[in-house]
Amino acid sequence: MKRTALCLALCALSLSISGSTVNAQGGWTTLFDGSSLKGWNVVGDANWEIVDKAVQANKGTGFLVTPVAYGDFQFTADFWVTDDANSGVFIRCDDPKTINAMNSYEVNIYDKRPDQTYRTGGIVDVAKPASVIMTGGKWNTIDITARGTKLTVIMNGMKMVDVDDAKHPKGPIALQYGAGTVKFRNVRVRTL
Repeated sequence: MKRTALCLALCALSLSISGSTVNAQGGWTTLFDGSSLKGWNVVGDANWEIVDKAVQANKGTGFLVTPVAYGDFQFTADFWVTDDANSGVFIRCDDPKTINAMNSYEVNIYDKRPDQTYRTGGIVDVAKPASVIMTGGKWNTIDITARGTKLTVIMNGMKMVDVDDAKHPKGPIALQYGAGTVKFRNVRVRTL
């Protein structure tokens, strides 16, 4: 019994040090608590900062990358973007220092993408979104589930993607800044 309590205490301490916290109900881990970027690796020169308990960027280009690799998981977050924003959530990144749609799955947040095939809600070069959702100027929710080869994207309660693809089995999760203003809050994940 003492060993179990000690193990749980050490796990909680290590997650706390890395900037993540675990919610005992449902196994959710909070990746962004609204107060710091502790627990994220920064790639690129985007000007990520904390504003009103959200992480935001409006200059440069780059990513916030989890130090942990995930295989089967569910990820949820709220995001707010301007109409001209280019962002996304990259999952199962093969190379956490060089992130792109060829070495990971890019769940797009890009309402005005020139080629609308893989616009907001789609997975670039894998699956078109089932609906058109305009996300600019308001808070939106994104729910991504990856279980084996099955990938599902739900945005604002609507199923956007339900596809099988086996290219990328495991890797970190990355939040992208590419253009406009991009904000994320309530970022969490749970392994499945």
